[in-house]
Amino acid sequence: MAGLKELRTRIESIKSTQKITSAMKMVAAARLRRAQGLIAKSEPCNHALWSSAARVLADLREQEQKDKVSYVYPKLMRGTGSDNVVVLLVFTSNRGLCGSYNAKVAKEATRRTAELLDAGKTVRLICIGKKGKDILKRKYSDLIIDSYEDMARKGARYDEASELAYKIIAAFDNGELDVCEMVYAKFHSAINVEPVVRKLLPVDVDSNAFLSENMPERLVDGAAYDYEPERLVYLADLLPLIAKDEMFQALIESQASEQGSRMSSMDNATRNAKEMISKLTLKYNRIRQTAITTELTEIIAGAEAL
Repeated sequence: MAGLKELRTRIESIKSTQKITSAMKMVAAARLRRAQGLIAKSEPCNHALWSSAARVLADLREQEQKDKVSYVYPKLMRGTGSDNVVVLLVFTSNRGLCGSYNAKVAKEATRRTAELLDAGKTVRLICIGKKGKDILKRKYSDLIIDSYEDMARKGARYDEASELAYKIIAAFDNGELDVCEMVYAKFHSAINVEPVVRKLLPVDVDSNAFLSENMPERLVDGAAYDYEPERLVYLADLLPLIAKDEMFQALIESQASEQGSRMSSMDNATRNAKEMISKLTLKYNRIRQTAITTELTEIIAGAEAL
């Protein structure tokens, strides 16, 4: 029967789709574990960099009060003296099939862009990931100045993040931008990712979230120590490392959020496919049973007529 054949074809098609979504779920789960491992390994380094910056800054400020002087702090920390030109780095994925992940980040980027434009700022967008660019260019195509669609294609790498951070720092030093912010999805769990806006430049040591709860001690294990090179030089060398590491952290968080969202999305798709197969199989069996019953009835009726 035509109805049975169509149902059989549809069931086989859904089974094939179920195999694909199940495989994508397993791949995403493996990549998520790798990204979570990177987060766990990189956090101590990130915290140590911020702690070092906070410690040397506290020493410098204490020296200022003691000697009644004012130091000229590195430009990466004090800024350009203006906040008119703002560059937004928007982290999304290159591929879809990850639920609302890209839409959430793009929505947050759109909100922040509109907020800055309303405040009279000059906004420029740099998109890391194809999907973010595709969404943002519908409304802000004239604001997109660059895009990186090959970054983190095989996972987050520090050298890629460091290279991009170096370009942003160079543009900051040349006066091409005053503030740089990152818009990305912070990873909490596979089903909970949060779009956030985080300042990259100028580096704000006083407002760092980690330091607000974990201010380092001035004396390590009760022992005083000195700096080599001199403290201001040390701070100037430390700030670019912090900026590069912050870029890497955003890239890792984005990767984990993407893979977590994809794993959750593919899990839902696999379960939905299973339910559809169950319903269609039941319908197929009922139609088949009805056809068999009809045929038997016709055969019995024919035999009785003879």
